[in-house]
Amino acid sequence: MNAANERLHPGQVGWLLFALALVTLPHVERLPWWVTLLAVTLLIWRIYITWHALHMPPKWLLFVIAGGTIGGIYLHYGRLLGRDSGVTLLVVMLALKLLEMAALRDAMVLVFLCYFLVITNFLYSQTIPTALYLLLVVWVITATLIGFQFRQQQPGFRYQFRSAGMLLLQSVPLMLVLFVLFPRVSGPLWGMPQDALSGTTGLSDEMSPGSVSKLLTSDAVALRATFRSEVPRANQLYWRGPVMWDFDGYTWTASRLGNQLQREVQRSGNPIEYTVTVEPHSRRWLFALDLPARAPAPARLTGDFQILSPAPVSRRTRYDMVSHANWRDNAELQSFEKQRALALPARSNPRSAALAERMRKGVADDRAYAAAVLAMFSNQNFYYTTTPPLLGTNPVDEFLFSTKAGFCEHYASAFAVLMRAGGVPARVVTGYQGGEVNYVGAYLTVRQADAHAWTEVWFTNEGWVRVDPTAAVSPNRVESGIAAAAPQSESLPRQVRGEYEWLQRARMTWDSATNSWNQLVLEYTQERQFQLMERAGIDNATWQKLATIMFMLATAVTLVIGLIMLYRVRAQRPDPLVHAYNRFCAKLARHGVTRHPSEGPVAFSRRAGATRPDLRDLIETISAFYVQLRYGSSASATGAKELMAKVNAFPSA
Repeated sequence: MNAANERLHPGQVGWLLFALALVTLPHVERLPWWVTLLAVTLLIWRIYITWHALHMPPKWLLFVIAGGTIGGIYLHYGRLLGRDSGVTLLVVMLALKLLEMAALRDAMVLVFLCYFLVITNFLYSQTIPTALYLLLVVWVITATLIGFQFRQQQPGFRYQFRSAGMLLLQSVPLMLVLFVLFPRVSGPLWGMPQDALSGTTGLSDEMSPGSVSKLLTSDAVALRATFRSEVPRANQLYWRGPVMWDFDGYTWTASRLGNQLQREVQRSGNPIEYTVTVEPHSRRWLFALDLPARAPAPARLTGDFQILSPAPVSRRTRYDMVSHANWRDNAELQSFEKQRALALPARSNPRSAALAERMRKGVADDRAYAAAVLAMFSNQNFYYTTTPPLLGTNPVDEFLFSTKAGFCEHYASAFAVLMRAGGVPARVVTGYQGGEVNYVGAYLTVRQADAHAWTEVWFTNEGWVRVDPTAAVSPNRVESGIAAAAPQSESLPRQVRGEYEWLQRARMTWDSATNSWNQLVLEYTQERQFQLMERAGIDNATWQKLATIMFMLATAVTLVIGLIMLYRVRAQRPDPLVHAYNRFCAKLARHGVTRHPSEGPVAFSRRAGATRPDLRDLIETISAFYVQLRYGSSASATGAKELMAKVNAFPSA
C-alpha cells in the first residue's frame, strides 16, 4: 500500500484533533455561535467514527453541509472575502475535512491548514500572550506531524514533543534572518483593507454629553511617550487632539480638514522633547503636548494646532515631537474665525444665554468675565462625577440649572457656551490629560480613561488661551489624574485606580515588556529596517538588495545548522542493530559476498544464499532477525544483544 494512502492510527487522529482544537480556540469568541456549534458537532462526530471504526459519511451529505454553511456565512457577513468571513469559512472547511480524512495524505493536508490557521490569529491580535499561545500551538502541530512519520508504533508524546522542540529551536536563527531582512511593506503587517479600521476605540470628532466619559471604563492604552529629560508636571500634560468649533445646541463637532490658516506663536522656556507611540484609532489626528512646535513628516500642523496624518492611523505609529509648555498666540483673529468661534444656534439653551447676559454686565473685560464663570463653577454646588445624569435637548441649561453634576465634557461645553453668549470667542479641545509614569520602562502611559475635554478662549492682546473649567470644580483631576477626582463609589478600571502596590508594580513590569515587544517586533517597519541597514553599512537598501542578502544569510545559516547536525550524528554512538549487521556483512565479504550500497537486507540475503548455499540457512536466519528488529515493532536492547550473538557465532572465512 502507498504510504500516502495508509490508514491512520487512532492515536494519530487524536493528536490531529487536539491540534485543530487548540488552533481554533482563539477564534471561538469571534465566530457566529452556530458556526462554533457546527464545528464542535463535526469534531465529536469524527471522534465517534474513529472510536467505533465506522465508515465516513457520504460525499453528498458533506456537500449539503458545506453549501448551507457557505450560504449562512454570506448572509451573516454580507460577503465571503474578508478577514472575518474568510476565517470563519476556513474553520468550517477544516471541520468538514475531518469527515473525509481517511488516509495519511488527508491528514497532512489538515496539518498544513492548521499552520495557516495559526497565521490568521495574528489578524486580530499581536500581543505577547497571543504569540506565546500560538508558539505552543505550533509546537503541538509539529509534534503531530512527527507522529505521522511512524507507521507501526507511535513513539510516545515525550519523543514527539522533544523532537518538535528541537526542530523549532533549530529554526530560530533562520527566523531571525527572515525577520530582520525580509523586505517590509508600508502599512499594517497583519490586516486586510476592509478590516484595517475595525476594532479600534478612542476619541471621536464629535462631543456630546457622555461621549468622553464612555471611554472612562476602558483601560486600553491610547499612547506612550518617552521624554528626553524629566517628565513634565501633571498639570502640563495636555495631549492635544481634535479641536471643535461648531455647536448645534447639543453636539460639538470638529472640522475634518482642520483650520488651514497658519498662526504666529511665540514660544518661551525650554522645549519638551519626547517620542510618542500612538495606538491605532482609525482617525487622522496624532497627539502631542500643548503646544506642538511642528508636525512629524508626513503629517501637518493646522492653524488650530492639531496634528493631522495624511491617512487614518490604522497601525501603531511612532514619531518624535517637540512642544512648549509656555506659549503665546500673537496672531490676530480673522473675521471668519471670530464669527465661527461666537456662533450659537438660535433658541438653543435660552437660560444659559440669559445667564451670560446678566453675568457679563457686572464685569469689566473678557478676562474678568471668564474668571466669574469659573468662580461660579467653584463656589456653587457643582460637582465632578463620572456617572452624570442624562440630559435632554437643552443640555447646557439642564446642567447649569438642574443637575450641576458632570464630567469634563459637561464643564467644557457649558463654559464655551457661556463664553460665546457673553461675546468671547471660544472653542472646545479634546484629547487626554495626565498619564501614568512607568518607572520600570521609564516612559509615560496614557490610557483611554485619561480622555479629557477643555476649552480655549480668545482674549484681546493674548490670543487663544487654554482654560480648563474642570479644574475649577475638581483640581485633583488635573493635578493627580482621574483616579483622584472620581469618587471611590464610582467604578474605574483597576489599572487606573492603582490599587495594591504589588499589583501596580507587576502591571508596570508587564506593560514595559509589552512596550518593548511593540517597539522591537511590531514596530519594525520599513523605515526602521532601512535605518538598521544604514547602521550596518548598507546604504540604499532596496528590496532587491535585501532579498539577496537574506537568501545568502539564510543559505549560510542552513548550511551551518546542517553541518552541526551531521557532526552530532557522526559523534553519536552507532546504532547497535546497524553495528551488528555491518559486522555480519563484513564476515560475508570475507566469504566472497560483498553487499552493494544500493542493496537492501532482503535482496542481499537472497544473493548471498545463492552464492554460498552452504551458509544459506544461517544467512537467512540472521537477515530475517535483523529485518524484524530494524523495521518491525519488536526492537529492544535484548534483541540487539541476541543479534550480535548470532553474528558472532557466524563462521569466519
